[in-house]
This record gives sequence, C-alpha cells and structure tokens, in this order.
Amino acid sequence: MSEKEDAQGSEDDHAGVRFPPPFIILSFLVAGIMADSPWVTGSLATLPAMVMGGLVFALGAVLAKSSVPRHRKAGSNVEPWKPTTKIISDGVYGRSRNPIYLALVLGYIGVAIAAGSIAAFVSLIPCLLVMRYYVIGREERYLEVKFGADYTDYKSRVRRWI
Repeated sequence: MSEKEDAQGSEDDHAGVRFPPPFIILSFLVAGIMADSPWVTGSLATLPAMVMGGLVFALGAVLAKSSVPRHRKAGSNVEPWKPTTKIISDGVYGRSRNPIYLALVLGYIGVAIAAGSIAAFVSLIPCLLVMRYYVIGREERYLEVKFGADYTDYKSRVRRWI
C-alpha cells in the first residue's frame, strides 16, 4: 500500500455513495417545484410563506455551518465517496448522526415553503427514502464494518436525524 493510500484509505474504502447527496436532494426539490403549475405555486408563495421559508432555510444553513467544519477540523472527509477516517461524535454530531443531511432537508423544506410548492412537499417523501436507503444505509453499513463496536455504540447513543 502506498503512503497516499495509507493516509486517504484504499480505493474501495468508502460508503459506495456515487451521487452527491446535495445533488439528490436538489434534484427532488427542482422536480417538485417544476411539477407544480405556475398558478398554484404563485398563489401560495405569499410574503409570510417566503419569510417562514427563509427562516427554515436559514436554520438549515446554520446547522450545515456547524457540521461541515467538524469534519475538516477532525481531518475527515465530508464526501461519502471518500474514506471516513474517524467517527465524529461531538458538537451537533452528539445529537444527530446526520446533521449535514438534516441541514439539506431543512433547506429543501424552506425553499418549498417559500415557493409555495405542494409538489415539492410530496416529492420530499421519495427524496427521504432515497436518502435513507441509498445514502445513509450505505454509510451506516460501511461505518459498522470499518469502525465496529465504536460505531454501533455511537448509533445506540445518537439518533439518525433528530
């Protein structure tokens, strides 16, 4: 094994997630908003909805801002197609195993509220299923194999989402 592989993990040392989770979530959001007819979306996109949506989106942004730097500080990768070097269990990771995904979903909900998009809310259901089984499920299996009891103990203490 080369020094580069030793420091970054082998080529197969990742969760097997091939599509960036933000792309998955954004795709469902855009599809949902586009599925709404313009007169429905326009009539529901009121100033109070935009303010409420903006607040929910901002909450997601704050959560993301407190989550991503923890990976950098720990020297671990955020991207699920790269090796995970350690379990991060402090800060927001002491409350949620997936705070970045939770932040992305809050951003999605905020935009859907602001746009007044009913179809975006409907498309959130399959989006969450894809995230749960395609992304999070793969990550959890990978982390259980890589970190064993340390990760299963973390899973028993900290909820998946909230």
